Amino acid sequence: MFDALEERMKKSVVALRSELATIRTGRANAALLDQVTVSYYGSEVPFNQVGNISVPEPRILMITPWEKSIIGDIEKAILKSDLGLNPTSDGEVVRIMLPELTEDRRKELVKKARTIGEKARVSIRNIRRDANDEVKKQAKDDNLPEDESKRLQDRIQKITDKYIAEVDQVIEHKEQDILTV
Repeated sequence: MFDALEERMKKSVVALRSELATIRTGRANAALLDQVTVSYYGSEVPFNQVGNISVPEPRILMITPWEKSIIGDIEKAILKSDLGLNPTSDGEVVRIMLPELTEDRRKELVKKARTIGEKARVSIRNIRRDANDEVKKQAKDDNLPEDESKRLQDRIQKITDKYIAEVDQVIEHKEQDILTV
């Protein structure tokens, strides 16, 4: 029971980390384009399936498509995304210059990171609620002693506290990344 509980909570933290990777800091990061898809032969596919994404300089992302014919589609997809980036192309590769973040934009990104963190906390608390409901059901159905039920719920709470603290640590690290000029 506790292994499955921890596994579900770990997945919440992993999902948090991958979602936070899409938030832009001052440095270029290929994960920035993870949520953006490009139209490729009638299907919407992630960038990593149509080309190579590299970071040649700290503030430049470079996409080298496997087929030169989709460069226009790549540019359109980036412009359509809510990342606020302007791609440039030389016919061979697409370059994305990441502009310096303003103080206001940094504060917005910190708020967004905190919102994402709160979603992760809620997810972990929901997992805790499900586990506690299962223990209560087990106590009622199997005549589990009340002190054993309480001990199980305390252990569930300790596991929850551990993962909530991990979420807080991840969010704090991301905030420092965003606010570092």
